[in-house]
Amino acid sequence: MFEMEPVGHVRGGRAAAVDDDWGKSRPRIDLDAARFTPEALAGLDTFSHAEIIFVFDKVTDDEIVTGARHPRGNTDWPKIGIFAQRGKNRPNRIGLCTARIVAVNGLSVELEGLDAIDGTPVLDIKPVMSGFRPRGAIGEPQWAKEIMKDYW
Repeated sequence: MFEMEPVGHVRGGRAAAVDDDWGKSRPRIDLDAARFTPEALAGLDTFSHAEIIFVFDKVTDDEIVTGARHPRGNTDWPKIGIFAQRGKNRPNRIGLCTARIVAVNGLSVELEGLDAIDGTPVLDIKPVMSGFRPRGAIGEPQWAKEIMKDYW
């Protein structure tokens, strides 16, 4: 068993999880001032993007999916396993999003395009480094391209 304590929380942006138009969202992450000083964010402003690891804390136990389902309940798309999609109803409720860094101020990071709602616990912030991006072409099925058409 693992225990994790959030490094901070999402503030602002959206109040509800809606499937599309996340590109307009401009929340910030406020680090926990009892655990961190602004030194923890030193240098983050030299990166264009950060990967934000967070918890889907509003998902209840009865909403968790461990098998297969149609993404967004759309029966036009194939029924696929939870680990072959990025839905919030995951067994460990962990979310991951790459967002553009707008500004770093004190204990706050302002972001654009973070698909987490106000109050979401943040587990980690990692700068996007080109050396960690996928090597080679990225392959994905057509339904995955369709689902992302209006996401950002």
